[in-house]
Amino acid sequence: MLKLVGVETYYGRLKVLHGISFEVEAGTLVSIIGANGAGKSTLLNTISAVTPADYGEIYFEGKRINDLDPDEIVKMGISQVPQGRRVFPNLTLIENLKMGAFTQKDRAKRDQSLEWILRIFPVLRGRIRHKAKHLSGGEQQMLAIGRALMASPKLLLLDEPSMGLSPILVKEIFQVIKTINNQGNTVLLVEQNARQALKIAHYAYVLMLGNIDMHGPPEKLLKDEEVRESYLGEGKYTDRKKLWEGKATVRR
Repeated sequence: MLKLVGVETYYGRLKVLHGISFEVEAGTLVSIIGANGAGKSTLLNTISAVTPADYGEIYFEGKRINDLDPDEIVKMGISQVPQGRRVFPNLTLIENLKMGAFTQKDRAKRDQSLEWILRIFPVLRGRIRHKAKHLSGGEQQMLAIGRALMASPKLLLLDEPSMGLSPILVKEIFQVIKTINNQGNTVLLVEQNARQALKIAHYAYVLMLGNIDMHGPPEKLLKDEEVRESYLGEGKYTDRKKLWEGKATVRR
């Protein structure tokens, strides 16, 4: 469904992505894990053309999408849930959801999507007329995911959905992501919470300083000594604070 070949992205003269290549098969849930500053959010923003790729090629369902604008990519079937939720604070919950369906012209399909989302996130049903700024952090994250799903995407991009949430809500959000995938939606998940991300993924990539450092089935990565030490906090020697700040590298 999605294929990146040698993608490089710059911020000014600073190269953030260094020739990224990977694939996402239709119907799968693929996780990308990595420390702060690894380039995870830039990678998703590059796919959705919020931050255009400077070099390389991006294909969606066999069609090159490098030169498209973000709205055209949404119409093709890619929706992104941005880091930090970014809901419209002064719009109500239902108004935020309707904004997500802006490109969906079939009213019956919009109504069907709305009902499905409210079943996935039942807590939102009772808050539907509340302004987004009055929702809790967890409710705002649910709303952000629901807004992206209103476009009926073929591919859902999720950027750090667990950020700032309590451990109980983190488990709930990851269970919902798994449910969304089980219902036939392809998901590309970017996460710092490596343990949870690897638990629900079919395949995973480790991103370090703009490069794919390793990749494989989650069960393989969970057994890898370097992954366990660097991303699961199970090693004896890694300075985890430095790692998460992007100041340490995995030992080879």
